Amino acid sequence: MTRVTVWNENRHEQKNPVVSEIYPKGIHGAIAEFLQSDNYEVRTATLDEPEHGLTEEVLENTDVLVWWGHLAHHEVQDEIVKKVQQRVLDGMGLIVLHSGHFSKIFKVLMGTSCDLKWREADEKERLWVVDPTHPIAEGIGEYIELEKEEMYGEHFDIPAPDELIFTSWFEGGEIFRSGCTFKRGNGKIFYFRPGHETYPTYHNEQVQQVIKNAVKYVKPADRKRPVYGNAQPLETISAK
Repeated sequence: MTRVTVWNENRHEQKNPVVSEIYPKGIHGAIAEFLQSDNYEVRTATLDEPEHGLTEEVLENTDVLVWWGHLAHHEVQDEIVKKVQQRVLDGMGLIVLHSGHFSKIFKVLMGTSCDLKWREADEKERLWVVDPTHPIAEGIGEYIELEKEEMYGEHFDIPAPDELIFTSWFEGGEIFRSGCTFKRGNGKIFYFRPGHETYPTYHNEQVQQVIKNAVKYVKPADRKRPVYGNAQPLETISAK
């Protein structure tokens, strides 16, 4: 069974009654709940736990890490970021959601600023499926329509994605690369844009389906990891 850890800084839920009303168990709790219904083994972790809930034991027993952050990116310890980065390079899958684009872990794995345009104006978002053959888009129609969301607009300062699955259009006119995959080392990463804390986006069944599909896609391959470093020859090397 795929082992998933859902990480959330869990700060908006403590400060904003609108957020706590939409997500009474926290954003992490809402995501964990629908993943558990899909028969994943799920745990949660939050910023204020010791080691942000991401101890060596937790990371070693995580196949896919889901990350949501916004207010407190700067509070995430660099030592923990390095451990998560190494786990991704070793094969752990990583799903970065919404404002997690500015998280330390996403920026270090991308190597860019990961900056973008944004606006909060209660506007419609339409996420168009631009790669209908991709497993992450399985079960999704031509687009997902969200009545109200925060706008993210191009240019999104990320490396060219390995695969682009969703492109968003917003009521105000902007577009955005909203579903992108990347490979880093032996690990796979999926960035998925929607999920502003004051909207019930993670209660949307299509959004849930995308995240469920993404867990399947980024989970580690069932194979031995490559061996690095000095290697003995496989064949006899003839003396020169």
